[in-house]
Amino acid sequence: QVQLVESGGGLVQAGGSLRLSCAASGRTFSSYAMAWFRQAPGNERVFVAAISWSGGSTFYADSVKGRFTISRDNAKNTVYLQMNSLKPDDTAVYYCAADYRVARSPHEYDYWGQGTQVTVSA
Repeated sequence: QVQLVESGGGLVQAGGSLRLSCAASGRTFSSYAMAWFRQAPGNERVFVAAISWSGGSTFYADSVKGRFTISRDNAKNTVYLQMNSLKPDDTAVYYCAADYRVARSPHEYDYWGQGTQVTVSA
């Protein structure tokens, strides 16, 4: 099992940047693919980005491609989401998730953090 704790959310103006972190417990972090999802009020949880266990492959939703970067440090058991050029539409609760395979559907992930709020003002 793995436990996930997100941090780094907050309030930022449009055009600004934030970096989210997701710290994982357990010795097998490097075995897991990791992903970020987000959920705005009244909406479903949607895919943002994912990274393979080695960090060698990354995947992005079209809406964030070129603005967000996912990365991981297996020595620190942490995955990051660098968010640049933020827009009001990026406002949501951001969740990190872990599973053995990369997937874009939230239903494929067994482990979730509690979420961190990101609010982008116009």
